Amino acid sequence: MQTDPPLTGVLVLEVGAFMAAPFATMQLADLGARVVKVEPPGTGDPTRSAGPFLDGESSPFLRLNRNKESVVLDLKDERGRAAFLALVDRADVVVENLRPGAMDRLGLGYEALADRRPELVYASASGWGVDGAAATRPGLDIMAQAASGLMSVTGEPDGDPVKVGVPVCDLVTALYVALAVTAALRERDRSGTGQHIDVSLLESGVSLAVWEAGMYLGDGEVPARQGSAHQRYAPYQAVRTRDGHVTVGANTTRLWTSLCAALGLERLERDPRFADPGSRLANRVALIDCIETVTSTRSSSDVLAALDAAGVPCASIAGYDEVFTDPLLTGRDFFWDAPHPTLPAVRQLGSPMRFSRTPARRGTAGPPLGAATDDVLAELSDPARGGHA
Repeated sequence: MQTDPPLTGVLVLEVGAFMAAPFATMQLADLGARVVKVEPPGTGDPTRSAGPFLDGESSPFLRLNRNKESVVLDLKDERGRAAFLALVDRADVVVENLRPGAMDRLGLGYEALADRRPELVYASASGWGVDGAAATRPGLDIMAQAASGLMSVTGEPDGDPVKVGVPVCDLVTALYVALAVTAALRERDRSGTGQHIDVSLLESGVSLAVWEAGMYLGDGEVPARQGSAHQRYAPYQAVRTRDGHVTVGANTTRLWTSLCAALGLERLERDPRFADPGSRLANRVALIDCIETVTSTRSSSDVLAALDAAGVPCASIAGYDEVFTDPLLTGRDFFWDAPHPTLPAVRQLGSPMRFSRTPARRGTAGPPLGAATDDVLAELSDPARGGHA
């Protein structure tokens, strides 16, 4: 029997812009929390200005801010702050990603709100952390990718620095925020007291360097760009085919044997250059050349079929036109259509969190700016009604 999503009954206030805070609260909203997105008057969240546009509404915004209610408040104005504080009196969580110190200058930082509501969980996402020498520096995803080391291991060995194609530091920061909020709420169940959560893009990016830390902190080796190849295993990368590339991963002895058999390369098992995992890694360039003597003469579909039949992990390199119509994803009902008050249904990316009893919420697309201001203030902050911009 299905019941309500796990965070049903939790009220979250978001003071967010662009990606980190909004993506974090999207996770919480998917899990059932009521998320009130507090936006400044005029343009609202800057993401609203990012195209393409659907009848004037930002297509990215409609997806990043699903399952939320938009309330317009001028937090620089006394009446707007009063209305926000009235919402805080009912809230369980505040999530913000303004530059460190901005909420404090408004009188809405953690210390001020915790004095008012000790049980409040307050999460701050920032580029470099809320304290330390770089706290006040502006920080965007690409700066965090650069400073965290991610760009030093992304791209071809002799190529220019490139970032990961998606804003990975923004996104992983958001996921850490959502995880930390749920953990703090669970702890509050025991203690009755909230706390402040500080998650930075820099530290989130560095936290992903599991293999790289093992290398440098283990024997001093400085990780470098390897293209699509793995830092520690071979073959584990994209290989050329007659009509493109496929990815393959043979990171165990059993899979190595299966790959050789599937591609008719049994001779490589007897080649001393590839006798064990360490040898295959050390001689990776020669190894891939040998594999591509076969794969480059066959179609991608033929190579994938042979590897798949042998139980070797492999996949084609899909463009997003293929991803968003993928039969596997559509067959698992990953995509869904969200209603919007002025637009046709807006297709959404599903939540990868699948619960057997309390499924993630599938509610509404990102709301029009300020659409819920009057209703939310009337319901949650009646004494402050009229105090919004």
